[in-house]
Amino acid sequence: MHPPAFPPHLHRCVCVAAALCAALLSGCAPASRPLAQPDITALPSQWPADSHASKVQHATVLPDWRTMVQDPTLAQLLERTLIYNHDLKLALLRVQEARAAHGIQRADRFPTLAVGSNHARARVPGDLNISGRPVTGSDHEVFVGLNSWELDLWGRVRSLDEAALQQYLATAAGAQATQLSLMSQVARSYLALRELDDRLHLARSTVESRAETLRIFTRRYEVGSTSRYALTQVQSLHNQARSLAVSLQQERAQIAHALAQMTGQAVVALPAMAPGTPIFREVPAGLPSSLLQARPDIVSAEYQLQAAQAQVSAARAAFFPRIALTGSFGTGSAQLDGLFDAGSRAWTFAPSISLPIFDGGRRSANLDLATVRQHSAVASYERSVQSAFREVADALSARHYLAQQTQVQQDNLQALQERARLAQLRYDNGASPYLDVLDAQRELLTAAQQAVQAHYALQAAQISLYTALGGAPATAPSSFVTP
Repeated sequence: MHPPAFPPHLHRCVCVAAALCAALLSGCAPASRPLAQPDITALPSQWPADSHASKVQHATVLPDWRTMVQDPTLAQLLERTLIYNHDLKLALLRVQEARAAHGIQRADRFPTLAVGSNHARARVPGDLNISGRPVTGSDHEVFVGLNSWELDLWGRVRSLDEAALQQYLATAAGAQATQLSLMSQVARSYLALRELDDRLHLARSTVESRAETLRIFTRRYEVGSTSRYALTQVQSLHNQARSLAVSLQQERAQIAHALAQMTGQAVVALPAMAPGTPIFREVPAGLPSSLLQARPDIVSAEYQLQAAQAQVSAARAAFFPRIALTGSFGTGSAQLDGLFDAGSRAWTFAPSISLPIFDGGRRSANLDLATVRQHSAVASYERSVQSAFREVADALSARHYLAQQTQVQQDNLQALQERARLAQLRYDNGASPYLDVLDAQRELLTAAQQAVQAHYALQAAQISLYTALGGAPATAPSSFVTP
């Protein structure tokens, strides 16, 4: 059974009506103005001179984070973060939500076909019938229907589909940015935990050595070979080390709790590591500034900009008429057993044209809103690029100057170690008061703590630089795959 051709005059009526509507409303539609475009030409093509970045481009892409991490414990924590972190799970769920929303919007571009059937039986009283007799009749229909499919002549539905697609891609890029930020937080927290462990080890060693000194001075005071004043000085030095150890223990507990929340694993004790061992590999020098184009937050802002541009196109298309087609084809019969007999074919074709004449300024306001949001997306994109450039420049400068500070702190530590040794010798030989020993030991403990902090600050600067450059995707879950 083949569907009959629709009468030619119906096609002509639809075409003529569409042409007339377009002509009538072309004067009412707003003029197409060029969309705002991001201006990033003012950004320098190279990093600032004070960032001390090499001008020789040795690499064009960043290594994968697995090759950058040199500590197996940190690598394990990062792997657990990708599996158990709830912030990342929420980001992936938002990606799935955006993908489903795009699927809903995309479905509007295609006609909706439905199979249905109607079966009715009715009795008409005689006083309502020409024959004067009550009549009982049946009506049976089976059909395939087309439910109000819009002919997208002006690109409104297509633009909405493009906007939903770009929004989905922006959400996926945003999830990658969340992942990168989360991995940076875990790595930084791990470095902080390592730093506190080293500082705590120094503090505890100092407490033990000063406890022994306090025992000796207490015995000397008891036998009358030293003064009460000297004993109180030793007690003060011992209490200083104890206070530092307790403070570091409290700070370590807080960092460990935060790390456990991000990774889903309690971090109690870390395996021993040789002093000065690098945890994160040095980021290659000479990376070009164009590398920032692949940074997830910039990619997300770019997709957001494209989505806003598509929304402007959809708002402009709303000023033109909407043409929708509704129809059905099937069979109909008064008797159920004659439903598929010859001559029982039935069809309907009902095109509709919507002519927006007056809406209180709704379409104009909607276009203005879409245009403003597009300008906001441009400004947001420019801000993202500028912020990324500044973050990389800051990280490069930090890496350069922290390397110098680390060396200075090491030199200062060696000098103070020698000073403390000489002060103790001078006191033992009676050439100087014990106050000189106390001052030397106080400064030595402070310098040792600062040397540890400088070492890990340099490691953290490497992580900050890697993150600011956009990193490399740690994984490619299905939610990140673009259609």
